[in-house]
Parts: sequence; structure tokens; C-alpha cells
Amino acid sequence: MHELAERYRLFARTEAAGRSPLYERLSIHVSQSPAALALLSTLPPDKRQPNLFFAALRRVADTPLSIDAFEKSLAEHAAAIRQVMLSRSTQTNEPGRCSVLLPSLASITGDVALIEVGASAGLCLLFEEYGFDWGARRLLPRQGAAARPIFPCKVTGTAPLPIEYPNIVWRAGLDLNPVDLRNDDDVAWLELLVWPEDADRLERLQAAIRIARSKPPRVVRGNLLRDLKGLMAQAPAEATVVVYHSAVLSYIADQDSRDEFAETMLAANCVWISNESPRVFPQFARDLEPAPDGMFLLTVNGRPQAWTSPHGRELHWI
Repeated sequence: MHELAERYRLFARTEAAGRSPLYERLSIHVSQSPAALALLSTLPPDKRQPNLFFAALRRVADTPLSIDAFEKSLAEHAAAIRQVMLSRSTQTNEPGRCSVLLPSLASITGDVALIEVGASAGLCLLFEEYGFDWGARRLLPRQGAAARPIFPCKVTGTAPLPIEYPNIVWRAGLDLNPVDLRNDDDVAWLELLVWPEDADRLERLQAAIRIARSKPPRVVRGNLLRDLKGLMAQAPAEATVVVYHSAVLSYIADQDSRDEFAETMLAANCVWISNESPRVFPQFARDLEPAPDGMFLLTVNGRPQAWTSPHGRELHWI
């Protein structure tokens, strides 16, 4: 119980603070709530995440705007909330992360073949369908820019901000449970994973979903530890294969398995872009200053490039 409570206190302090006042309050309360901690303790460790808990609560009982409303919903709907948490996962599929991935991706010359690990619905495979605003530079699609979402990203440091999109000639995603954007229930769940205060973020997600529904990216069912090699073999031989992922490897709890994946990627004939919590691959953050609270570390082939915010709103070039 102590570890579970600390997990929610940490989420409140490092992720929700300054980004979601409601989730910050709820997380602090959960860390002190016997009813909430009792419910969470009945779930497998990988099903206890704050984002999953709060989205499931909103799914079953609407968004609780007060602590009293939260406790009332929990008392009345605990079994239903638990069932949603067991059947769903936090496949956020935040297309805003393309803002922090694109500078590294666009520095690759020639044809590019994309493989996203943990692709969910594949929204982060569609870089050239989106617009980007890094403050000092904007990049917009040549056609239909008015109907495309534009993702804002605050940049510090000398990031190589692109002036054009990479030449993507092939793309595919890999996911344990791909999200079907033709299924309205799956789409509704993706929308619930957006934090309550993030109306602009939800609007951009909905725009990205409309694009993906009209131009569905290929996402295949598979395990990154077993099936990635076979997918890489399908990429065009003349293209540079880029394997990338964001907020995915933290769901592999075993550090040895994470390190095995890293070793495989470093030995593979590809460019490997990782955008994860620095706790996922601590060996790549060892020589850096301590990580800013809640930030991810973006690396290319194991070399640190930038600190990034989890939803792609900030890029601090190293």
C-alpha cells in the first residue's frame, strides 16, 4: 500500500502538477484514500497507473469535479471501474509527440521507412499530415493545411528544426492490441485518455483521428520483443529503417528485457529513436544532469538528444 500511495504522490508531483489541477488533486487524494488504494491493490501491477484509473472512472461515472464526487463514484461503481481497468490500457496515442520526434527524424537524408513500436492506432505514423509550430519555425503540409492539426512545441537549445518533411516511403506500426479507429468505442476511449483540462489537445487528437480514418496507417498485432525483426524485414531495402517509440518501454517492467531490447536495437541495421522516461534506459542518462521533473529523454541510437515533455509540448535540446 505504501508503494502504491507513493506512486500516486509521484504522479501528482512530477506529471500532473502544472498540467492538470484536477488530476493533481485526485492523485494526492488517492494516495490517502483507503477505498481507492484497496481497489487498486486488487489489480495486477501493470493495471494500477493513474491515467488508467482516472480514465476508467470517467468512462463509468463521468469526470469527478470534487473529492466528494470522486469518493461517491468509487463507492457506487468500484466493480465497473475495476472491470474497465482490466479490459483497457493506456494507449494514449498522443500525436503531439510527433513535434519532438520530427527534428531527429527529419535529419535523415533519403528515403525513410518508419516502424513505430507501441503504435496504438498509428496516429504518430502520419508526420507529414500534421503541422508543427516550434515558435522559431513552423512546418505545414503543402495541401489542406487549414484542416490539419498544428501541434505547438516550446523549444530551447539549438534543435535542428526541419524546413521540410522527411521522405517517408513506407510505414508500419506494431502493437500488442492495435486500436481500431473504425470502432467508435475505441475512439471514445482514446479521447478519455486526454486529461480533462486539455480541450485544445483533445481537438487536435480528434483532427488526427479524422485524418487517420481517411488514410489508415498499417498497424499489425505483435510483441516488440518477438515480432519486430520480422516487420523490419518487410521494409524496402533502399530505405533507411527508423524504429521509434514513445512512452512504451515503461510498460515492460523487467529491466533485463528492456536492456535486451536496447542491445538488439543498437546492433540492428536501423536508426533507433527512443523517447522514454530516463528510468527506462538509465544507462543512456548516466552522464547527464538530473532529469527535469516528468520529462522524457529522447535518444538516437543510444545518444541523448533532448529532454521532452510527455505529450510533446516541450523540446529541450541537449
